Amino acid sequence: MGIDFLPDKPIYQQLIERITGDIIRGMLKPGEKLPSVRDYALEVGVNANTMQRVYKELEQMEITETKRGQGSFVTEDVKKIALLRDEMKEQLVQSFIQNVEALGFTTDEMVAHLTERGGEND
Repeated sequence: MGIDFLPDKPIYQQLIERITGDIIRGMLKPGEKLPSVRDYALEVGVNANTMQRVYKELEQMEITETKRGQGSFVTEDVKKIALLRDEMKEQLVQSFIQNVEALGFTTDEMVAHLTERGGEND
């Protein structure tokens, strides 16, 4: 299948973000087995070494765990997943604020606009 990667960010980081996003959205459940490195590499169209690095990074972040002879699994620690969710939310907010400030918008302007837009979804 393969996926389209952004040219300005390392592929392994994009894959980490994809997997952590799947965990946060609940598409990957606590304790769920991940595909093998080779299978996932084929699925997304990357080298198996890249996928191995992704799995290693996720394990170092304590988001996944490897069980010898069984494979890699999403952590069962729901507190860790909640913390990951909060950290990602904070990163998104910081990035958003930096971008809007760089364009000259104030935080108050953006809050007002977001509040208006929030009412559109009701």
